[in-house]
Amino acid sequence: MHETVKWPDEMKPSRSPIHFTNELDVAASVETIWSLLTDPAAWSSFYPGVQRVQLLDGHTRLCAGTRFETNLAGQDVYASVQEFEPMTRIAWGGYPKVAEHSRAYHAWIITPTTTGCHLWTEETMQGRHWIDLARQAPDVFWLAHEKLLKDLAEVAVGREKSQN
Repeated sequence: MHETVKWPDEMKPSRSPIHFTNELDVAASVETIWSLLTDPAAWSSFYPGVQRVQLLDGHTRLCAGTRFETNLAGQDVYASVQEFEPMTRIAWGGYPKVAEHSRAYHAWIITPTTTGCHLWTEETMQGRHWIDLARQAPDVFWLAHEKLLKDLAEVAVGREKSQN
C-alpha cells in the first residue's frame, strides 16, 4: 500500500482539469533517490528540459519551505516546497511566471522495496496556460514524467554502481 499525496485543498485532483500519475520500481536505494530529488544541481542529469534551478533562500538543497525558480521545458517557473518528509515524500507547488494564475502541484512518494524503492509521482495543474499546452499535445505532461522517472532511475542506479 502506497501513501497518498497530501493535496492542498485548492489543488486536489477533483478540482484540477489536469491530473496524472506515474510510477516505477527502481533498483536504487531510497537514500540515493532522495539525494537526487533534493539536490537541484543534479536535476539537469535526469529532469527533462531543466535548464537551471536557483534556490531563493540561501539553501543548497531543497527542504521544507524552500522557494526556487527553474526553467522547465522553456517555462520559467516559480515554486516552493510544500511537503517535506525526508526519505519519504516531497512536493512543490508553483506557477509559470508568464501566467501566475495557472498553478501546478507536483508530489513524489518514495517507498522502500526489497530491491530498492518504488517511486510515485503525481501532479495536478490548473489554469489556462497549462490547459492550452495540454490541448496542443494531450499526453505531453504524462510522457515527460515517464521520461523523468526512467532518467532518474538510470542516474540513481549509475550513481550506486559507481560508489561500489
